[in-house]
Amino acid sequence: MTLTGWCKALVPAVALLSACSDPNGPGRSEPIDALPRQLSIGEQKLITSSNAFAFDLLKAVNSADRAGNVFISPLSASMALGMTMNGAAGSTYDAMHSTLRFGDLARTDVNASYKSLIALLRELDNTTKFAIANSIWYDQSWPFRQEFLAESQSYFDAEVKGLDLSKPSSVDVINEWVNQATSKKIPKIIDSFDGDEVMFLINAIYFKGIWEKQFDKSKTTSAPFHALDGTSSTVPLMSQMEQFRHTFGTDYQAIDLPYGNSAFTMMVVLPNQGVDINSFTESLTEEKWRAIDAAMTSGETGIALPKFKLEWKKNLNDQLKELGMAVAYNDLTADFSRMSASDIPLVITDVIQKTFVDVDEEGTEAAAATSVGVWPTSAPAFIRVDRPFIFAIRERLSGTILFIGKITKLPS
Repeated sequence: MTLTGWCKALVPAVALLSACSDPNGPGRSEPIDALPRQLSIGEQKLITSSNAFAFDLLKAVNSADRAGNVFISPLSASMALGMTMNGAAGSTYDAMHSTLRFGDLARTDVNASYKSLIALLRELDNTTKFAIANSIWYDQSWPFRQEFLAESQSYFDAEVKGLDLSKPSSVDVINEWVNQATSKKIPKIIDSFDGDEVMFLINAIYFKGIWEKQFDKSKTTSAPFHALDGTSSTVPLMSQMEQFRHTFGTDYQAIDLPYGNSAFTMMVVLPNQGVDINSFTESLTEEKWRAIDAAMTSGETGIALPKFKLEWKKNLNDQLKELGMAVAYNDLTADFSRMSASDIPLVITDVIQKTFVDVDEEGTEAAAATSVGVWPTSAPAFIRVDRPFIFAIRERLSGTILFIGKITKLPS
């Protein structure tokens, strides 16, 4: 990172995780059909905004990696950038607010809705572990505004700590926080300091879910997965026949696989044979996703799903600039005066996201056109996921997307 002498850097770093179920974990609970309370108008708008940003970001990231796998947490990115936005003013605030799709939500509404939504998601399912952690690490010699730090503590439940960022040992302190917050699945998010950074804003998400209907390991077989590049690999394919919500559109098949008490689910969307996975991925919008979900009905359905493990890392700078946040990176125009009392301006230098997911028989170790459903009339439906597909881990009742990804190839 090279910056001009009068300009200093702040780094919103996004760390996240999905994690695999523990067979010795908590017991099952009864499925739930509704949230324990009604969502506020602010929460509803925040979820819609977060999901709209999810598909904006997925499209931007996918366009840069059409041949490879993609796995992002839009909620984690939105939360880390939302904390950072609280320190922005003027056109920088406007650009970040617009990029994050916050619409007519005022700063106070965004903050209050994040606070209440975090509390709600944490408590929805005692059989599924879902943890959100935020932190801010700042150079203790820099004059950061206490109002900004207090807002982060109050609304984002952030751990806020001053460090001597000139010391290499501070890297270890930050990485150890990330390591603990992600149950040791992401040991570090920062490789080193280069001397310019004065703040790191970090979000970590940990998800550990056991399938409501687990796959029988004895039914897992070796089968080919047909990759986007035309090659095939032999992978373990899990299968079961159960009552699942599913739908068949004109160009896709989709199924919703619940965890725990069914508040959290994995939605798998499989484009039909001959439908390009990248074109389909980049056609997804918040409205189209809701239409796919709304088209689902419950019925006996077979699912064959590959076991897979994926680690993913990306610097999101180019994508966020493309989506409208370039002003926040610009030495001459960035305005983070609500964050800092110094005459020396701050800019964003890097937004980094790392992800991990492991899917097996027991659970998951830790995605407006209207789709027309075509339903089988004589035999149970069967969805065989043996080619590129899209999947999302979400909270079903509020619709909040936690993770979303595209799989084009699996290792044998």
